[in-house]
Amino acid sequence: MTQPSSFSVPASRRAVVVGGGPAGLMAAETLSQQGIQVDLYDAMPSVGRKFLLAGKGGMNLTHSEPMDRFMTRYGKAADNLHAALAAFDNQALRDWAQGLGVATFIGSSGRVFPTDMKAAPLLRAWLHRLREQGVRFHMRHRWLGWDAQGHCRFVHGDAEIQVAADVLILALGGGSWARLGSDGSWMPLLAQQGVALSPLLPSNCGFERPWTPFFQEKFAGQPLLTVAARVQRSEPEGEQNSEQPMRQGQFVITASGVEGSLIYALSAALRDQILTQGSAVLELDLLPDKSAERVLHELQSGRGARSLSSFLQTRLGLDKLKIALLYELLSKAQLADTNALAQAIKQLPLPLLATRPLDEAISSAGGVRFSAIDECGMLTARAAVFCAGEMLDWEAPTGGYLLTACFATGKQAALAALDCLNSAK
Repeated sequence: MTQPSSFSVPASRRAVVVGGGPAGLMAAETLSQQGIQVDLYDAMPSVGRKFLLAGKGGMNLTHSEPMDRFMTRYGKAADNLHAALAAFDNQALRDWAQGLGVATFIGSSGRVFPTDMKAAPLLRAWLHRLREQGVRFHMRHRWLGWDAQGHCRFVHGDAEIQVAADVLILALGGGSWARLGSDGSWMPLLAQQGVALSPLLPSNCGFERPWTPFFQEKFAGQPLLTVAARVQRSEPEGEQNSEQPMRQGQFVITASGVEGSLIYALSAALRDQILTQGSAVLELDLLPDKSAERVLHELQSGRGARSLSSFLQTRLGLDKLKIALLYELLSKAQLADTNALAQAIKQLPLPLLATRPLDEAISSAGGVRFSAIDECGMLTARAAVFCAGEMLDWEAPTGGYLLTACFATGKQAALAALDCLNSAK
């Protein structure tokens, strides 16, 4: 690329938002509603690209469960997100969508969707309202940090642009799905400013394990249905194993390991165990609707002349994939031992060796630590700068929790920026 030319854009009491995902758009809306001139910059050709892709299979906006239960989905970051989510909760998000002319409904799982299940109509209505409120959009502008005068630096084509503003909101996303704009390239720019950061890690991701060539070729891409799972905890010697509840669902066998909704729900615990211990064990219950006693009783009935596979299929209702998984993970001695086989059907250990790459993950953990933000919501290392969305150090499972926190933190950052502007009058 040729050396960029340089010119400046003057500011007159205005806000700059960097990032055109839900957090950035919500920040822009909140500021522009108060009469602040907002200029939104994004490196991509259009805004909301990850939002649109996430809505391809049905736009899951939020979840309907009570807020005390809702908050537990954010794990260690729940206390840090509490104020934002209390101010803009799941019902507030539904009301906001209704204000755009998009009705929502609660599905059988408790998840909340637009009635047409699509993301595009909502985004179009939202962008129309933002433009009517005076928000100016600047596409294909990649943020490069600050110049010596404290102006934001952007590169646009061959030109470098310096932009001054009264407040800056960064909503640059995490590190997953780089092709849609969330590439984590902002991490070194903030690190240079002394902002406390946690490494970006895959969240809601798949995991790797080596399958035998036969199993891989025959079953990759097939779903493992109606199972329950938990992360097997390894307790220090002498301490009693703390039993975790089993979570029921389904996941998919992949050529490199496993992925899918049930895996995503346990991904944070699996990932953290891999980071600390080098591997993790997913414990599977292949027949969650049958008790261990029932399984053992059925196995003890005897299979006669039938093959073990035929017996397991007809007597216990195990499908071909579940039976193949037993053959894949158990020794011949374990398969021949009725007690060991019964235990394995209810508690089958599936070792996992690594997460899939960050860029494949649905979301990411890590980013700007909450300790880097003061009580007013501003970065302690950089005055009048606020952060929102996935670039903050939190994670959540799929099911509407990710989007809700992005909207809520975008609004919170904008309100903090408004306070900053008001105090500067």
